Amino acid sequence: MEKTVPGNAVRIEKMSRYIFKAPRWPASLGILIILGLLLEILSRRLDPSYEWFGILGFIVPGLIAFLLTRPLVVMLNRQMTWNRAALLAVTCTLFSCLITLIGLIILKDLLILCYSISLGFIFGLRLLVLVSIADYRTSRMILPASVQSVTGWLCVLLILPDPFPVLVPVLMILFGAGFSILIWLIDRPLYRAYHIRGLKFLNAFIAHLTDGDKGMEDFFRDIGQEAWVPQVSIFFRREGKNDLILTIPNLHPGPMGEIGGGNLPSILRSRFDEEMMVAHGCATHDYNLVSEGEIEKIVDAINETRPSLQWHDNAGKPVRIKSGTVSLLCQRIGDVLLMVSTRSPDKTEDIDFGIGHAIICEGHKITPHIGFIDAHNCIGDEIDVILPGTRTAHEYFTAAFQAMDRWKDEPSYPLKAGYAHLPLPYTREEGIGDIGLQILVTETGGMTAAYILIDGNNMAQGVREYIRDEVCALVDEAEIMTTDTHVVNTISGKNPVGLRISPDELVTHVLDGVEQALSDCSDAKAAGSSATCNGVFIFGSDSIAQLASIVNTILVYVVPISAGMLFLAIVLSVIAYMLIT
Repeated sequence: MEKTVPGNAVRIEKMSRYIFKAPRWPASLGILIILGLLLEILSRRLDPSYEWFGILGFIVPGLIAFLLTRPLVVMLNRQMTWNRAALLAVTCTLFSCLITLIGLIILKDLLILCYSISLGFIFGLRLLVLVSIADYRTSRMILPASVQSVTGWLCVLLILPDPFPVLVPVLMILFGAGFSILIWLIDRPLYRAYHIRGLKFLNAFIAHLTDGDKGMEDFFRDIGQEAWVPQVSIFFRREGKNDLILTIPNLHPGPMGEIGGGNLPSILRSRFDEEMMVAHGCATHDYNLVSEGEIEKIVDAINETRPSLQWHDNAGKPVRIKSGTVSLLCQRIGDVLLMVSTRSPDKTEDIDFGIGHAIICEGHKITPHIGFIDAHNCIGDEIDVILPGTRTAHEYFTAAFQAMDRWKDEPSYPLKAGYAHLPLPYTREEGIGDIGLQILVTETGGMTAAYILIDGNNMAQGVREYIRDEVCALVDEAEIMTTDTHVVNTISGKNPVGLRISPDELVTHVLDGVEQALSDCSDAKAAGSSATCNGVFIFGSDSIAQLASIVNTILVYVVPISAGMLFLAIVLSVIAYMLIT
């Protein structure tokens, strides 16, 4: 079986596994106190002179760090939650305990050195973490990063003898310098490629997850490219009822959440007085909009075609065409050839822009308006894209050309159209976007077809077949599509329709919508619209490929570089200890 190729943005999307939600702060503080008490009990048993060492050396510094880190970060106009402050404090306490245990149990004569190293290490670690999640400028994070180490140093001055008072500041400088170099090395590749700070980008990502900040769009605009993208629409006009537009952007609703074009279907729909269905065209993450503002260029392109619309009151019958794994639901509507493509139950994911553009250009031999939709309705284990030159791409071309061959011979009949919109009672977390469910029904020559559009990002395998089988009891032909909205994916790329919602529950809403659309059917006129979205800023294939390569390289080499830097800092710490003593 032919294997499709994962897109570059998909590889970046998989890095979401490194992101996790911090536990609630009381749980973190509970663990911190338990760790300190265990060290207190152990130190008292080993040497009575170490009384209060566990409390003063671990619990108090951890609690002070928890209480002061967030206020110090917020004072610098940056974001930090109490949960993250507590998690950082308990994590550093754990590392401090582990390093100190070497001096308590194994190297008893070197307890001063071990505890001093632990304070230096957690200072560097806190610096790295705070630079990553709060403010990429190292100098601004030195104070909040040093709180836990400085508190531990001051609290234990009366317990540990010389050279502890002098050794700790020296080791904090050593570890701070080492981690600062590591931060610079992590930041350097992206800066050399795009003149953007990698950790500043990470700060913006964390800010987006925390409070919905859209600062990431500034980075995307810096790496973006201009594109001229076709936009095909079908306008429906019905006497005494709301007009309807079915539009097909060949742009991708990504990358995630509200960033870029993540909520493209809902925002585009809100810009028109007519009812609007925003289907998914041929576009991968390379065609993500760099900012929400770029959507206005799509709106302008559609509106500019209004004066040239030519209305038709006829349409052909819906036809199903298959080629290999590809299935097309085709219908001539006025002067538009509408094709809805799927490979379900095989994976039906993003189709490369080049494939869709080639089909549109070939179709211009028969009509100016070729509406080619990627139904985007069957997700697999891996998120892949369909690239030109593959066997699957050839199957798409073959099926589309067969549909074009029928254009001249297809008889036309009076057109009726019905529409229904059902806001679904589900959340983004359950896989449903802001629009919910939309259904367009056409009736021509005694045959009915239902075009069902769910505002979601793909469908769980088998859900499309289940819903379609039920719907086809009411109509002659049907296809279930998703918009590919990414508001249902704040981090992970997988939250398909039917994963968290029972298909049995979902199908009841779909059947209700189809019945409403059938009842709404009335004589209609349709007009094709083909526009070009001029100078739209998108991610771009070269930029996103290079970005993915750089980020993957950083992830590969950051561990060995960190280990080497840590080893060097420890060696220098031992040398400093020997010189001071």
